[in-house]
Amino acid sequence: MMKMRPTRVLAAAAAVCALGMAGSAHAALTTFQSFVGNYAVSSDGWGSTTQQGTIQAFVPAGATVTAAYLYTSTANNGSLAGVGGTLAGNTVSYSSLGTIPSPTCCSLTAARADVTSIIKPLIDGGAGGTYNFNITETSSSQDGSALVVVYQHASLGLSTVAIMDGYARTEGDVATLNFAQPLDPSAAGFFAEMRLGIGFSCGVVNGCADQASTVHVNGALLTDTAGGIDDSDVGPLGAAANGRLITVGGDNDPFSNGLSYAENRERYDLVPFVSGGDTSLEIRTTNASRDDNIFLAIFHVSGEAAVCDPNCPPNGVPEPFTPALIGTALLGLALQRRYGKKAA
Repeated sequence: MMKMRPTRVLAAAAAVCALGMAGSAHAALTTFQSFVGNYAVSSDGWGSTTQQGTIQAFVPAGATVTAAYLYTSTANNGSLAGVGGTLAGNTVSYSSLGTIPSPTCCSLTAARADVTSIIKPLIDGGAGGTYNFNITETSSSQDGSALVVVYQHASLGLSTVAIMDGYARTEGDVATLNFAQPLDPSAAGFFAEMRLGIGFSCGVVNGCADQASTVHVNGALLTDTAGGIDDSDVGPLGAAANGRLITVGGDNDPFSNGLSYAENRERYDLVPFVSGGDTSLEIRTTNASRDDNIFLAIFHVSGEAAVCDPNCPPNGVPEPFTPALIGTALLGLALQRRYGKKAA
């Protein structure tokens, strides 16, 4: 495999080096896009029973938009009948990311639209900062949306942005991540984070059963409190209702490692789970309720990384790699998650 060069954009249709608990090597969350160069990413969520509101992107002045994607999460509408909407006054047409199979309830399905042609002219050359976009939905089965904007700026250091989407398997998953060279999290500028988008999501603080999910990294607890309606029009502690069951890790959200369900905003710092000399990470997910849809995982890591394609070599690592950053980038490409919460 050839080494990816800075500024190269990969449309990675590849499965990743993961072992599913159900015995399948195929990921339900799969790598959609990978960007290597002076990139960064913005993400935001929105949901409302009124089916209209505002969704945001944060992009600094002087940056240019490389790609933008709008997601919607639905319940009880696996065919996506009538699902659509507008963004900034432009009609949006979605493509299905698949329906979670039984035993998950409610035909949970997410969909994606490429909205680069809508977002790019509104941001490129702009003043920078927070941009607000009007958004509408056309079906009451839609539980909200997520906006992901990947942008480039000359002042940014070399990094990797990876987007996974689809759905998370109900039975749970284990993913083992193999690194080409030992990692050094003490290296200057080293960072690694993960943001999740979860639909049809509701927990004990919103009047639903306690259905929080758990993820361990290398045997240590990352979170057991993911989910909620943090990006609904009534806020994280409002009344849960179909139409506003959405949470998406965003630019202004704090890192949520170890926080309570009410405080968890689905943005996680992965650096504490990397020890000097590590050559692998194991991601283990568990969930009991089987009624959530983790349709999106976004990773931003320092440095240049490569994506493991379906024909992974025996050690699970393509070659060559750049040291100290690869493993965390592969996180985005190997993670399978399982969560669960739903509206009362």
